[in-house]
Amino acid sequence: MEAMSEEVRWYAVKVYYNRMTLLREQLTVDGVEFFIPSMITSLLFVHTTTSYLTQFVDVYHDRLWVYRDLVSNKPSAIPDREMEVFIFVCTAGQQGLSYLGDDKPEYHKGDRVRVTEGQFKGAEGYIKRIKKDRRLIVSIRGVAAVATAYIPPQFLETISK
Repeated sequence: MEAMSEEVRWYAVKVYYNRMTLLREQLTVDGVEFFIPSMITSLLFVHTTTSYLTQFVDVYHDRLWVYRDLVSNKPSAIPDREMEVFIFVCTAGQQGLSYLGDDKPEYHKGDRVRVTEGQFKGAEGYIKRIKKDRRLIVSIRGVAAVATAYIPPQFLETISK
């Protein structure tokens, strides 16, 4: 598969029937960057062009589903910064990290914050109490959300939206 000279963006792909190994191998052969969160084994993020993604889906349509914009039905591109923070949190805090499932509106309520100290320094998201602990919720809008382990309030600063 060849990718044309288009803008490279992140896209989310839901993988069916434990077929991640085959898809991961093909992406590696094609030299396409991807990320698979260890706690969400059916979710694949691909950093590529829409042309490559379309070709990839045509070949593997029985193994995956691409998250799409509800209005245009085009694959939903994920902003680079949102993906960077998501990858950082998923890889930096393996212990205490919880997968919350699909992204929901309640994960975006309250103050938007940035972590100023500790293993999640630089991560941004929303604070939510989960089981009496103040945890940072980091999400890919419309796709997935994860919650970090407890973060002390003195390690947080409120940021504007």
